[in-house]
Amino acid sequence: MKFRPLHDRVVVRRIEADAKTAGGIIIPDTAKEKPHQGEILATGPGARNEKGDVVALDVKPGDIVLFGNWSGTEIRIDGEDLLIMKESDIMGVVLETATQQKAA
Repeated sequence: MKFRPLHDRVVVRRIEADAKTAGGIIIPDTAKEKPHQGEILATGPGARNEKGDVVALDVKPGDIVLFGNWSGTEIRIDGEDLLIMKESDIMGVVLETATQQKAA
């Protein structure tokens, strides 16, 4: 990727949700909501505090995060739809995914 976010912004790739419910019902594309989970691809250096010092971000590339419905700005880089958002728009980091739980 040839893009570096500034300050406390991050670049996120949405992770698509399953197209099937737990009961086996297939959800059509028109009824799907945009996923609220994504992978951090790039981060800025951090925001400045009142003293002018750079405060590092809590997230890093590779982290899986949860964010709100209307968080971030949608952009297209290298033909891929991505989101740019501030770190404050991120609600949390997913520590263990379902695929990691099944593998264990």
